[in-house]
Amino acid sequence: MTPTLVRNQLGADASAPADAGTRARDWAEIQERMLAPLYEAVYDRMEVGAATRMLSLGCGSGLAMLVAAARGAHVTGVDSDRERLALARARLLPDAGWDDAPAHSRHPARRRARLLEDGGPAPVGADGAPYNLITVFEPIGCAAGDSEGLAPALRSAVPLAVRGATVVLTGWGPPERCATAAVLQVAARLADTARPPRTEQQGRWRPTLRDDLEDVAARTGLKPDGSGRVSCPFGYADVGSAVRGLLSTGLFDAAVRATDRSQVEKEVAEALHPYQREDGTVWMPNVFRYLVCVT
Repeated sequence: MTPTLVRNQLGADASAPADAGTRARDWAEIQERMLAPLYEAVYDRMEVGAATRMLSLGCGSGLAMLVAAARGAHVTGVDSDRERLALARARLLPDAGWDDAPAHSRHPARRRARLLEDGGPAPVGADGAPYNLITVFEPIGCAAGDSEGLAPALRSAVPLAVRGATVVLTGWGPPERCATAAVLQVAARLADTARPPRTEQQGRWRPTLRDDLEDVAARTGLKPDGSGRVSCPFGYADVGSAVRGLLSTGLFDAAVRATDRSQVEKEVAEALHPYQREDGTVWMPNVFRYLVCVT
């Protein structure tokens, strides 16, 4: 495994809650794993392995990178969230201090790993080998403007990949196939309660559109080469965990700005009741899409 983590501006939200560390931990410990079936399905289709040099845009706290690295891939991650990136570093580079150690004392599996705090994506490996797979596992199509930062990030990343490299974009499936869509409508309703308006349209929940992923591909000059759908049910131990996990996504930020966090938590908890089972767990079936493109 040769992980690299890079910090880069990919649609950073200046209005994030004050306790960003708590939200990042909620994402890593509760919510991120909900997308694991999506990671596995994409990696199976792309035959990710030792020959893969992957760039993960919006890598979050690193679970998708960890799964790819476990398959033998060389992985590089980029994210604008400092707290999530710190958690990814702890997962992927627990011995980060080895960079300054003598060469003979470094673990052989980590000799080609790098940790770049700032700047854009860099080639994987000391030999400057280009990427052959670029992934975007932060699903788009559920909030207005959620792809605005993605197009320029892709334009910057594609030149670092080999000609004909694969780019995989991911997004939410049709609202009628996503139980969570009904809960996310709470975010839109609360965001509209601000009078006078204290929140902008960008970041506000909206129904997923059929061609969200194709629109991003067209804007960045990528050629679609297949697609797929993956079942990603959201399962939580209880309503409290579900509320924390969902709020960690950032999809409720506009609602929090328009009202307050306690009101958002209360109304999300109420919206979750139809999905709570007799044992107290919460279960919401969802479908996510992925679009395979070539550069």
